[in-house]
Amino acid sequence: MSIKYRIEIAYSVYNDIELAGWAVCDDQDEVVQLDLLDANGKQLRQCINRYSRPDVGIRFFHSSDENTYGFKLRFPFRKGDHYILRLADSKSTVEKRIDGKLIFIKRVLKNMMEKQSIREIFERRIRRKNILDYPEWFKLTKASKEELIKQKEYKWAEDAPLFSIVVPLYRTPKGYLKELIESIGAQTYVKWELCLADGSPDNKLEMFVKSYQDERIKYRYIGENLGISGNTNKAVEMATGDFIVLCDHDDLITPDALFEFAKEIVADSEVDSIYSDEDKIDEKSYDVFDPSFKPDFNIDMLRSQNYICHLYGVRRELVEKYGMFNSEYDGAQDYDFILRMSEHSRKIAHVAKILYHWRTHQGSTALNPESKMYAYDAGARAIGAYYARVLPEIQIERIENGYTLGMYHTVFKFNEYPLISVIIPNKDHTDDLDKAIRSMIEKGTWPNLEFIVVENNSTEEKTWEYYKKIEKEYSQVKVVYYDGIFNYAKINNFGVRHARGEYYLFMNNDVELIEPDSLKEMMGYGQRNDVGAVGCRLLYEDNTLQHAGVILGIGGIAGHAFIGLRSEGETYLNRAMLTQDMSAVTAAVMLVKKEVFEKVEGFDERFAVAFNDIDICMKIREDKKLIVYAPYACFHHYESKSRGAEDTPEKIERFNREIGLFNLKWEKNILDGDPYYNQNLSVKDGFFNIRNIESEKIGQPYYSLEMRNFLKDKAKDIYDKK
Repeated sequence: MSIKYRIEIAYSVYNDIELAGWAVCDDQDEVVQLDLLDANGKQLRQCINRYSRPDVGIRFFHSSDENTYGFKLRFPFRKGDHYILRLADSKSTVEKRIDGKLIFIKRVLKNMMEKQSIREIFERRIRRKNILDYPEWFKLTKASKEELIKQKEYKWAEDAPLFSIVVPLYRTPKGYLKELIESIGAQTYVKWELCLADGSPDNKLEMFVKSYQDERIKYRYIGENLGISGNTNKAVEMATGDFIVLCDHDDLITPDALFEFAKEIVADSEVDSIYSDEDKIDEKSYDVFDPSFKPDFNIDMLRSQNYICHLYGVRRELVEKYGMFNSEYDGAQDYDFILRMSEHSRKIAHVAKILYHWRTHQGSTALNPESKMYAYDAGARAIGAYYARVLPEIQIERIENGYTLGMYHTVFKFNEYPLISVIIPNKDHTDDLDKAIRSMIEKGTWPNLEFIVVENNSTEEKTWEYYKKIEKEYSQVKVVYYDGIFNYAKINNFGVRHARGEYYLFMNNDVELIEPDSLKEMMGYGQRNDVGAVGCRLLYEDNTLQHAGVILGIGGIAGHAFIGLRSEGETYLNRAMLTQDMSAVTAAVMLVKKEVFEKVEGFDERFAVAFNDIDICMKIREDKKLIVYAPYACFHHYESKSRGAEDTPEKIERFNREIGLFNLKWEKNILDGDPYYNQNLSVKDGFFNIRNIESEKIGQPYYSLEMRNFLKDKAKDIYDKK
């Protein structure tokens, strides 16, 4: 089949062109890569929005899966020029010439545009296919006119916070500033002041700002350009509010933004910092795209990327006490600032709503990351300084650029190597087991390991011969014998009783080390006092993702994030390659401190096969410890993608009982939603798709109440047994 594609719709938007269609290749799971080139073959910047096309899946693969075969692509277009759309998969490349004939050849489209926009036709077509793209989703979920009226009528207490929105100006286009001021003036919450500090060569904007005749709008002409930090500090000096709110001079905030912030702050007086979700808006303020649905406060994610970004607010007294913006980190000054403020905030609140539109244009970092390469170096220095302040006992070798710009990889240094006890349950499959052990010893760089192989009812003669051979060859390998029926939790608890290490690495017998420094990566986080367990990135044999952390509530209980996708560019906001805190990680490869394991009383042996690893992570989090996903620690997991099917009555009964047991133990956590996910994302799978607003209500679990009660009834007889 090679690459098949179709451009179904092409239309102009101001000076841009939008193309919409689909593309597939031989591999059902591979996403065709799209690039725009100019006539000279130079790659151009473009905005791509992908969405599922079940009709395409049925046509080519006889499957109505939700893979992202559909695309909408937008790029600047100059009349008379031609462009090349390049489509590529792992085996081949196809190029399509894009010129005026493609866009304007059909007179009927031009006539239709006079009566009804092609955008409306396109969006109606999407709705017919039961597909919701982000611009439409935002229109349907943003605060309605009725809601905005109610917000304006809301009676606040006298001590409700005053927000000081600080904006540094420098050669700001009047049109952008006008839109920003008007978006602030439209706020349903009226206790705000806008502090504009202008470092431009002249004060041409002063009369324009004063024309608004609103005493809440303050303008100060600095007389010189002090840089982004210096100009922002001048704006902060003008502030008199309870909270400082950061905003760029060319961006927009939604009319309910400050209302939502105030609601969170009034509800909890310990909230010192607050942030929201955001998206991007194009140069003409025509279209919103690329939403960033963020987790609740995630300290390890923040140490890897400034995921908080916009909209962000912090108590002014913290700024006065711990310092304003530091010009040493210009380009990443907000990153340094947010890191410092997070150190001293009692609570950091997250509003899971799109309250900020980040402007994209040729010079902005939002659209063109390479426009401010110096900013990424400044970001690395800001993280290094943060570690030195907050975790001086942790040795950092370097902070390097991670998978992509704006992401950072912390490389740890070790002078001592505590003993790690690697605990591996095994029944036959000695070829797999041998690969697992040898990869750790011969390829891995952690020098202090012991292996506890827990033998469980093997039947093949070669298994016993292998045990003798491997124990003789490697003195750090020890085989212990568990004779009971298979129970993963019991087997691992049994193995721990034979371990001498300060750390336990629970590991399946069908994994193989890929990255030599994987245990250094995991131990870098595992050595911290606030961390209880660490997981890694696991790949199937075909190098697609098997594990990139576990999301609570997916599929009713919990599920792996991005399973079956490629970590290189296919995961939402590149999260598969971002170190972060998660609700749980799989015990196929999981590092746990001995003292933490003992405090939570190990694995719950009522979970014989399923959810025992998720359960222990939940117990660790209940003990106020973090679960860290470390993506630069990487193993192959040779588990089949179809493995684990509950296809016998006995297995189905056992699986349902364990689902019911997990619901009995952790139902409140499931109903509250995973704090490291986002309520706007679907719980049907782990692909971070936008939730369907018709079939998935916020806070509504995957299983119905009736089904949850049915499953819990099945588990009541084992719930009280320890």
